[in-house]
Amino acid sequence: MPTTLLAFLGACTLIAASPGPSTVLIIKQSLHSRRSGFLTVLGNETGVFIWGVVAAFGLTALLTASEVAYDVMRVVGAVVLVGFGIQALRQARRAKGADDDVWQGAPKSGWHSYRGGLLLNLANPKAAVFAMSFLPQFVPEGAPHLPAMVGLAALWAVYEVGYYGLYVWFVGRLKSVLSRAGVRRRLEQVSGGVLLLLGVRMALEG
Repeated sequence: MPTTLLAFLGACTLIAASPGPSTVLIIKQSLHSRRSGFLTVLGNETGVFIWGVVAAFGLTALLTASEVAYDVMRVVGAVVLVGFGIQALRQARRAKGADDDVWQGAPKSGWHSYRGGLLLNLANPKAAVFAMSFLPQFVPEGAPHLPAMVGLAALWAVYEVGYYGLYVWFVGRLKSVLSRAGVRRRLEQVSGGVLLLLGVRMALEG
């Protein structure tokens, strides 16, 4: 069991280290505040746990088997990504030539950040399919399948909270540099462009 857990955590590290939409959104939200970044992490990991539980019950197999269901989720996910990308680009454009106060704007609720992370994860059909193929590999032989899968999903989510929390902390440590309006505007442009391209790519995938 310890060997299995170590292998599982090692795999979780590799997954989290692979850049993707969630990483971009977490960094983007962390530019505003550590609170926003961390709540985005919590939202994302709630999505990870939900997909893990869905996979434990075998429901993601239906998504894989149904081309229509997968395509619907793929389009929804693409729209969500494009929406986040456009939002970031618009914010960067509005702040062009303005002082740093423009970045603050009206304070957003914690629910807004949490919902963003959750929505981005749940709208990604690849996350569902990946959970179904990833978690069963680490269920110990002879262990009850359902409780083991749910337990691994919870461990995966908690582990990634810690991992992505480091991103939030790191961005916060660089606040003196990143708080400059020009730097933040450029980072918003980059993150917005990346999210937009990822959304377009998802929409075009067959």
